[in-house]
Amino acid sequence: MQLIKNEKFDQERAFYSTDSVHLVNCSFDGEADGESAFKESKNVKVEKCFFNLRYPFWHDTKVEIFESELTPLCRAALWYSNGISIKNSVLHGVKALRECSNIEILDSDIDSVEFGWFSKNIKLINSKVKGEYFMLRAEELEVKNVNFTGKYSFQYVKNAVFENCEINTKDAFWHAKNVLVRNCIVKGEYLAWYSENVTFENCIIYGTQPLCYCKGLKLINCEMYDADLAFELSEVEATLKTSLISIKNPLKGEIHIPFECEIIKDNTDFECSIFVDKK
Repeated sequence: MQLIKNEKFDQERAFYSTDSVHLVNCSFDGEADGESAFKESKNVKVEKCFFNLRYPFWHDTKVEIFESELTPLCRAALWYSNGISIKNSVLHGVKALRECSNIEILDSDIDSVEFGWFSKNIKLINSKVKGEYFMLRAEELEVKNVNFTGKYSFQYVKNAVFENCEINTKDAFWHAKNVLVRNCIVKGEYLAWYSENVTFENCIIYGTQPLCYCKGLKLINCEMYDADLAFELSEVEATLKTSLISIKNPLKGEIHIPFECEIIKDNTDFECSIFVDKK
Protein backbone atom coordinates (compact mmCIF):
# COMPACT_ATOMS: atom_id res chain seq x y z
CA MET A 1 0.00 0.00 0.00
CA GLN A 2 1.40 3.40 -1.02
CA LEU A 3 1.86 5.74 1.96
CA ILE A 4 1.39 9.50 1.50
CA LYS A 5 1.87 11.96 4.37
CA ASN A 6 1.36 15.68 4.95
CA GLU A 7 0.26 16.58 1.43
CA LYS A 8 -2.46 18.87 0.08
CA PHE A 9 -4.66 18.06 -2.91
CA ASP A 10 -7.17 20.29 -4.67
CA GLN A 11 -7.22 18.97 -8.23
CA GLU A 12 -10.13 17.15 -9.90
CA ARG A 13 -10.10 13.36 -9.35
CA ALA A 14 -6.79 13.50 -7.51
CA PHE A 15 -6.71 9.73 -6.93
CA TYR A 16 -9.06 8.49 -9.65
CA SER A 17 -9.12 4.66 -9.91
CA THR A 18 -6.36 4.31 -7.32
CA ASP A 19 -5.74 0.90 -5.72
CA SER A 20 -4.15 0.56 -2.27
CA VAL A 21 -3.24 3.96 -0.90
CA HIS A 22 -2.87 5.17 2.71
CA LEU A 23 -2.98 8.92 3.37
CA VAL A 24 -1.99 10.44 6.73
CA ASN A 25 -2.37 14.11 7.73
CA CYS A 26 -3.42 15.14 4.25
CA SER A 27 -5.95 17.77 3.21
CA PHE A 28 -8.32 18.00 0.26
CA ASP A 29 -8.84 21.72 -0.12
CA GLY A 30 -7.65 24.63 -2.20
CA GLU A 31 -8.17 27.04 -5.07
CA ALA A 32 -8.56 24.43 -7.81
CA ASP A 33 -11.71 23.27 -5.99
CA GLY A 34 -11.49 19.80 -7.55
CA GLU A 35 -14.21 17.20 -6.95
CA SER A 36 -14.29 13.40 -6.70
CA ALA A 37 -10.87 12.76 -5.17
CA PHE A 38 -11.19 8.96 -4.90
CA LYS A 39 -13.74 8.11 -7.57
CA GLU A 40 -13.67 4.47 -8.78
CA SER A 41 -10.93 3.60 -6.26
CA LYS A 42 -10.38 0.63 -3.94
CA ASN A 43 -8.42 -0.23 -0.81
CA VAL A 44 -8.26 3.38 0.39
CA LYS A 45 -7.28 4.34 3.92
CA VAL A 46 -7.33 7.95 5.13
CA GLU A 47 -6.09 8.85 8.60
CA LYS A 48 -6.19 12.26 10.27
CA CYS A 49 -7.21 13.84 6.97
CA PHE A 50 -9.27 16.94 6.18
CA PHE A 51 -11.89 16.99 3.42
CA ASN A 52 -13.33 20.34 2.33
CA LEU A 53 -14.24 19.48 -1.29
CA ARG A 54 -17.23 17.69 -2.81
CA TYR A 55 -17.90 14.03 -3.60
CA PRO A 56 -14.60 12.49 -2.40
CA PHE A 57 -15.67 8.80 -2.29
CA TRP A 58 -17.90 7.65 -5.16
CA HIS A 59 -18.06 4.14 -6.65
CA ASP A 60 -15.33 2.92 -4.31
CA THR A 61 -14.61 -0.47 -2.75
CA LYS A 62 -13.13 -0.85 0.73
CA VAL A 63 -12.67 2.58 2.26
CA GLU A 64 -11.33 3.27 5.77
CA ILE A 65 -11.76 6.73 7.29
CA PHE A 66 -10.08 7.21 10.66
CA GLU A 67 -9.83 10.35 12.84
CA SER A 68 -10.74 12.55 9.88
CA GLU A 69 -12.98 15.56 9.27
CA LEU A 70 -15.46 15.96 6.44
CA THR A 71 -16.67 19.56 6.59
CA PRO A 72 -20.06 21.05 5.61
CA LEU A 73 -18.50 21.88 2.21
CA CYS A 74 -17.74 18.19 1.69
CA ARG A 75 -21.11 17.41 0.12
CA ALA A 76 -22.31 13.91 -0.78
CA ALA A 77 -19.11 12.37 0.52
CA LEU A 78 -19.79 8.63 0.12
CA TRP A 79 -22.07 7.40 -2.66
CA TYR A 80 -22.42 4.06 -4.45
CA SER A 81 -19.59 2.46 -2.44
CA ASN A 82 -19.12 -0.91 -0.72
CA GLY A 83 -17.12 -1.82 2.37
CA ILE A 84 -16.83 1.40 4.38
CA SER A 85 -15.32 1.78 7.85
CA ILE A 86 -15.54 5.16 9.60
CA LYS A 87 -14.07 5.63 13.08
CA ASN A 88 -13.58 8.64 15.35
CA SER A 89 -14.48 11.01 12.55
CA VAL A 90 -16.65 14.06 11.81
CA LEU A 91 -19.12 13.96 8.90
CA HIS A 92 -20.84 17.33 8.50
CA GLY A 93 -21.66 17.52 4.80
CA VAL A 94 -25.20 17.06 3.50
CA LYS A 95 -26.19 13.70 1.97
CA ALA A 96 -22.99 12.19 3.32
CA LEU A 97 -23.88 8.54 2.66
CA ARG A 98 -26.15 7.19 -0.09
CA GLU A 99 -26.72 3.86 -1.85
CA CYS A 100 -23.76 2.27 -0.08
CA SER A 101 -23.44 -1.17 1.50
CA ASN A 102 -21.50 -2.92 4.28
CA ILE A 103 -20.82 0.14 6.42
CA GLU A 104 -19.46 0.45 9.96
CA ILE A 105 -19.49 3.80 11.76
CA LEU A 106 -18.01 3.99 15.27
CA ASP A 107 -17.46 6.84 17.75
CA SER A 108 -18.24 9.54 15.22
CA ASP A 109 -20.06 12.87 14.95
CA ILE A 110 -22.59 13.11 12.12
CA ASP A 111 -24.49 16.28 11.17
CA SER A 112 -25.93 15.57 7.75
CA VAL A 113 -29.30 16.10 6.09
CA GLU A 114 -30.50 13.07 4.07
CA PHE A 115 -27.82 10.74 5.42
CA GLY A 116 -27.82 7.04 4.61
CA TRP A 117 -30.57 6.91 1.98
CA PHE A 118 -31.04 3.53 0.26
CA SER A 119 -28.03 2.02 2.03
CA LYS A 120 -27.69 -1.54 3.35
CA ASN A 121 -25.87 -3.44 6.08
CA ILE A 122 -25.05 -0.56 8.40
CA LYS A 123 -23.58 -0.64 11.91
CA LEU A 124 -23.79 2.71 13.71
CA ILE A 125 -22.36 2.56 17.22
CA ASN A 126 -21.36 5.01 19.99
CA SER A 127 -22.04 8.11 17.91
CA LYS A 128 -23.79 11.47 17.96
CA VAL A 129 -26.09 12.19 15.04
CA LYS A 130 -28.09 15.15 13.76
CA GLY A 131 -30.05 15.26 10.53
CA GLU A 132 -33.41 15.24 8.75
CA TYR A 133 -34.72 12.24 6.83
CA PHE A 134 -31.95 10.14 8.38
CA MET A 135 -31.55 6.64 6.91
CA LEU A 136 -34.53 6.85 4.55
CA ARG A 137 -35.21 3.39 3.04
CA ALA A 138 -32.08 1.91 4.62
CA GLU A 139 -32.01 -1.84 5.31
CA GLU A 140 -30.21 -4.19 7.72
CA LEU A 141 -29.39 -1.66 10.44
CA GLU A 142 -27.66 -2.19 13.78
CA VAL A 143 -27.78 1.02 15.84
CA LYS A 144 -26.36 1.07 19.39
CA ASN A 145 -25.57 3.80 21.91
CA VAL A 146 -26.49 6.60 19.53
CA ASN A 147 -27.84 10.04 20.43
CA PHE A 148 -29.97 11.22 17.53
CA THR A 149 -31.68 14.57 16.89
CA GLY A 150 -33.69 15.43 13.78
CA LYS A 151 -37.03 15.18 11.99
CA TYR A 152 -38.46 12.39 9.84
CA SER A 153 -35.93 9.75 10.87
CA PHE A 154 -35.76 6.06 9.92
CA GLN A 155 -38.69 6.19 7.52
CA TYR A 156 -39.21 3.04 5.42
CA VAL A 157 -36.29 1.25 7.14
CA LYS A 158 -36.35 -2.55 7.06
CA ASN A 159 -34.78 -5.21 9.27
CA ALA A 160 -33.25 -2.99 11.95
CA VAL A 161 -32.28 -3.19 15.64
CA PHE A 162 -31.90 -0.11 17.86
CA GLU A 163 -30.45 -0.52 21.37
CA ASN A 164 -29.62 1.96 24.14
CA CYS A 165 -30.31 4.99 21.97
CA GLU A 166 -31.89 8.37 22.63
CA ILE A 167 -33.97 9.49 19.66
CA ASN A 168 -35.32 13.04 19.61
CA THR A 169 -37.38 13.32 16.47
CA LYS A 170 -40.71 13.69 14.69
CA ASP A 171 -42.47 11.18 12.44
CA ALA A 172 -39.87 8.50 13.19
CA PHE A 173 -40.18 4.96 11.83
CA TRP A 174 -43.01 5.73 9.41
CA HIS A 175 -43.61 2.71 7.17
CA ALA A 176 -40.78 0.88 8.96
CA LYS A 177 -40.81 -2.90 8.69
CA ASN A 178 -39.30 -5.60 10.92
CA VAL A 179 -37.73 -3.30 13.52
CA LEU A 180 -36.77 -3.89 17.17
CA VAL A 181 -36.28 -0.86 19.44
CA ARG A 182 -34.90 -1.96 22.81
CA ASN A 183 -33.91 0.03 25.92
CA CYS A 184 -34.30 3.34 24.11
CA ILE A 185 -35.75 6.77 24.86
CA VAL A 186 -37.88 7.97 21.95
CA LYS A 187 -39.21 11.54 21.95
CA GLY A 188 -41.39 12.86 19.16
CA GLU A 189 -44.80 13.24 17.59
CA TYR A 190 -46.68 10.71 15.44
CA LEU A 191 -44.36 7.80 16.11
CA ALA A 192 -44.19 4.88 13.67
CA TRP A 193 -47.39 5.42 11.70
CA TYR A 194 -48.04 2.82 8.98
CA SER A 195 -45.30 0.55 10.31
CA GLU A 196 -45.29 -3.24 10.19
CA ASN A 197 -43.81 -5.70 12.70
CA VAL A 198 -42.19 -3.07 14.91
CA THR A 199 -41.45 -3.94 18.54
CA PHE A 200 -40.61 -1.53 21.36
CA GLU A 201 -39.11 -3.30 24.39
CA ASN A 202 -38.26 -1.60 27.69
CA CYS A 203 -38.53 1.81 26.06
CA ILE A 204 -39.59 5.24 27.30
CA ILE A 205 -41.75 6.96 24.70
CA TYR A 206 -42.88 10.60 24.66
CA GLY A 207 -45.24 12.36 22.26
CA THR A 208 -48.70 12.87 20.87
CA GLN A 209 -50.70 10.50 18.65
CA PRO A 210 -48.22 7.64 18.59
CA LEU A 211 -48.37 4.29 16.81
CA CYS A 212 -51.34 4.63 14.47
CA TYR A 213 -52.23 2.51 11.43
CA CYS A 214 -49.67 -0.15 12.47
CA LYS A 215 -49.64 -3.86 11.73
CA GLY A 216 -47.97 -6.39 14.02
CA LEU A 217 -47.09 -3.73 16.60
CA LYS A 218 -45.73 -4.87 19.98
CA LEU A 219 -44.87 -2.92 23.13
CA ILE A 220 -43.21 -4.86 25.93
CA ASN A 221 -42.72 -3.24 29.35
CA CYS A 222 -42.73 0.30 27.97
CA GLU A 223 -43.51 3.67 29.50
CA MET A 224 -45.50 6.21 27.48
CA TYR A 225 -45.91 9.90 28.31
CA ASP A 226 -48.00 12.67 26.69
CA ALA A 227 -49.63 9.97 24.58
CA ASP A 228 -53.10 10.89 23.39
CA LEU A 229 -55.18 9.36 20.58
CA ALA A 230 -52.80 6.42 20.57
CA PHE A 231 -53.03 3.23 18.48
CA GLU A 232 -55.70 4.41 16.06
CA LEU A 233 -56.53 1.61 13.61
CA SER A 234 -53.51 -0.40 14.74
CA GLU A 235 -53.04 -4.11 15.33
CA VAL A 236 -51.27 -4.04 18.68
CA GLU A 237 -50.11 -6.20 21.58
CA ALA A 238 -49.02 -3.86 24.37
CA THR A 239 -48.05 -4.18 28.03
CA LEU A 240 -47.42 -0.72 29.44
CA LYS A 241 -45.96 0.43 32.76
CA THR A 242 -47.75 3.80 32.53
CA SER A 243 -51.20 4.76 31.40
CA LEU A 244 -52.00 7.07 28.51
CA ILE A 245 -54.04 10.22 28.06
CA SER A 246 -56.30 8.49 25.55
CA ILE A 247 -56.55 5.49 23.25
CA LYS A 248 -58.49 5.90 20.02
CA ASN A 249 -60.03 3.22 17.80
CA PRO A 250 -57.47 0.42 18.22
CA LEU A 251 -58.18 -2.19 15.58
CA LYS A 252 -57.07 -5.60 16.92
CA GLY A 253 -55.10 -7.15 19.77
CA GLU A 254 -54.71 -6.41 23.48
CA ILE A 255 -53.55 -3.37 25.41
CA HIS A 256 -52.65 -3.67 29.10
CA ILE A 257 -52.39 -0.43 31.10
CA PRO A 258 -51.92 0.09 34.87
CA PHE A 259 -54.56 2.83 35.24
CA GLU A 260 -57.70 3.89 33.46
CA CYS A 261 -57.54 6.41 30.63
CA GLU A 262 -59.95 7.83 28.08
CA ILE A 263 -61.04 5.22 25.54
CA ILE A 264 -62.44 6.56 22.27
CA LYS A 265 -64.26 4.04 20.09
CA ASP A 266 -66.11 5.52 17.17
CA ASN A 267 -66.90 2.05 15.88
CA THR A 268 -67.92 -0.79 18.19
CA ASP A 269 -66.73 -3.40 15.68
CA PHE A 270 -63.10 -2.96 16.67
CA GLU A 271 -61.67 -6.18 18.12
CA CYS A 272 -58.93 -4.79 20.37
CA SER A 273 -59.34 -5.50 24.10
CA ILE A 274 -58.11 -3.02 26.71
CA PHE A 275 -57.27 -4.25 30.22
CA VAL A 276 -56.59 -2.14 33.29
CA ASP A 277 -54.14 -4.21 35.33
CA LYS A 278 -54.32 -2.39 38.65
CA LYS A 279 -51.76 -3.49 41.19
